[in-house]
Order: sequence, then structure tokens, then C-alpha cells
Amino acid sequence: MTCGIVYDPSYLAHEQSQSHPERRERLSYTMDQLEEEGIFDLPQIRLIAPKPAMRDDVLLVHTEEYLKFLEDASVTGGIIDADTYIPKNLIQDALLAAGGAITGADAVLNQDVTNCFVLSRPPGHHAGISQGAGFCYLNNVAIMVRHLQSRGLRRIMILDWDAHHGNGTEEIFYDDPSVLVCSVHQYPFYPGSGRFEDIGTGDGKGYNINLPIPAGSSDKVYQYLLEEIIIPLADEYMPDAIAISAGQDNHYTDPLTGLALTAQGYSGMMKEMCILADSICYGRIIAVLEGGYSVEGGLPYTNLGLIAAMAGLDISSIREPEIYQDLLKKAVSEDAFPKVIKMVSGLKRILADHWYFIRRYESR
Repeated sequence: MTCGIVYDPSYLAHEQSQSHPERRERLSYTMDQLEEEGIFDLPQIRLIAPKPAMRDDVLLVHTEEYLKFLEDASVTGGIIDADTYIPKNLIQDALLAAGGAITGADAVLNQDVTNCFVLSRPPGHHAGISQGAGFCYLNNVAIMVRHLQSRGLRRIMILDWDAHHGNGTEEIFYDDPSVLVCSVHQYPFYPGSGRFEDIGTGDGKGYNINLPIPAGSSDKVYQYLLEEIIIPLADEYMPDAIAISAGQDNHYTDPLTGLALTAQGYSGMMKEMCILADSICYGRIIAVLEGGYSVEGGLPYTNLGLIAAMAGLDISSIREPEIYQDLLKKAVSEDAFPKVIKMVSGLKRILADHWYFIRRYESR
């Protein structure tokens, strides 16, 4: 099993401000950790340089007017919202991030690698058809998915496990049954969307799956959701590839969120997804970095764990330094799991008409 890592030092260039949560240290600390562990010396790892996305790639997802707005604002600087500024030359950084996702997808589809992790920034899953938000400008995963479909793949599954709901991705594919969107996110939380009742519209009804979970949700919750919803969905849908919006802000040290996932939990999730992908879509997984703002305590170890799992390496020793263990005890809520069980029960009721695995289970 060969894992491609799409990265370029240019991914460190984007900066809204030195104190902004989405800053270059998110990646530089991760790269330091990967180099320290000797990841790039392993035969199971292939480092891949990204190419910028073209305008035509972007226009498969976003409007001409929105792209023109980003291009113009990148000359003088601009603003989208209180958290999302447009620094000069932004469009170059955004196109390279989107292009990195395309590069990773092509490497997988061309069988140069089994799977791929795109270590890019800025992130993308809050960017909708005609607007950006939440640190995001272009929807990197959505652009990649449309590129895969332009190359002949029919059905794609997107698993978005970022702590924030991927509202932009949901908007783009809400009426499209050729893309199954499954989002696990803290709720209620920014951006305020992502109710389990929102299951798509038109031909896409039943193909938008929201798994809103409460603060304090731990590894146990994510494993339950994999077993009860995510893996059965994929087995029935049989996608040609799986795209992962890999936000690591569910980690218990993250300063912006309230979830309690560990680096070992992340590694285990990715291992399960790789086993699943091997059985249904030739191992094709393309993970693209989204959020994650614990630049020292979380991201270096979660990203290391994800890459180790994708490369088929031993993940049993993946863990954070001991100094963070007290934070984990405080982060986990015993009340979270019963709430999630109740949510899943409600979700199954409204999805039963759309998915056989639910009806089969309920008829026992």
C-alpha cells in the first residue's frame, strides 16, 4: 500500500494574520513531525508536488462571478466575513490548494499511489457555490470530486469529519445523488447548519447525511457512527472513490471546538476507512486537510496517525505526549454517547425509505 502526500512549501504562504487560527504553523509543525519520524524515507510514502487548479476546474463548482470576485480582491485585498479576509495574492494560494486535491485524485486514479493525503491550505468545506466563509475560499474537495467525475467516475462518497459542518459542500451537492455527503460535526456549533433532518432534496433526497454530535464526544462515539451509519452507507452506495474532508479540529486539545477525539481515534477511523475502500473501490481514498487548530498538541500527531494508517503502518503507538492527558479527561462527556444513540435512531427513521440496510436492520 502506497500513500501519496501532496505538499509544497507554498502551502505555508497564505496568511490572514499571524494570530489567526488558520495560520501557517498548522502545516509547518506537522511537516516537522513527519520529518522527525522519518515518514518521507519510507517506501510506502510518496511525496507529490501539487499543480494549481485551472479556472475551468473551479467553474465546475463555483460561479464565474464569485471566482472573479476572488481574483479582483486578490489584487488589493478584501473581506468575506469577520473571520475570512482576502489577503493579496490569495487566488494563487487558493488555486494551489484546489489543484493539490486534483493532483492527489489523479495520482490515485492513475494508480501511482493507493491513496493520498493532501496537506494543503487554505481549507475549503465552508465555501459554497457563490460565496466563501469560515476561513474557506474555494471548495477543494468539491472541485476534486467534479474532476473525478469528469474522468469517468460515477459515484463519489464524501466523508467530512471536521468538527464544523461542511455547509458549503452540502449546498453544492444537496440535490445530486451522484455524490453521497456524510458529515460528522459538533452541534450546535458554527456555522449553525447540519441538522440530521436535512437529507437532501429532489433526486438527491437521502444522499445528504448529517451526524450532529454534542460537545464531549469521544473516540467511542466516532466508532459507533462508523459501525452504525458510515460503513453500511458506503457498502450499499458502492462509491467509485471516497473523499475525506479531514478536519482535525475534533481533537481534544483544539482551542476552537469542544470534541474529544484522540490521535489514536483518528488513526483507527482512517484504518477502518482504508479497509472499507479496499473492499469497495480499489482502495481509492483522497483525504484533504480541512480544519484543525491545535498546532502543537493535536495536528502533528493526528496527521501522523492518519498517514500511518493510510500507508498500512503499525498505528498502535500513535498518541499525544503525556502532558496532554489531563485535558482529555476534562474534554470527554459521559452524556454524549446516549445523545448520539438517540440522534442515530431519529436519523434512521427518516432515512429508512432511502436505504435498504436500515430497513433490513429494523425488520429483524
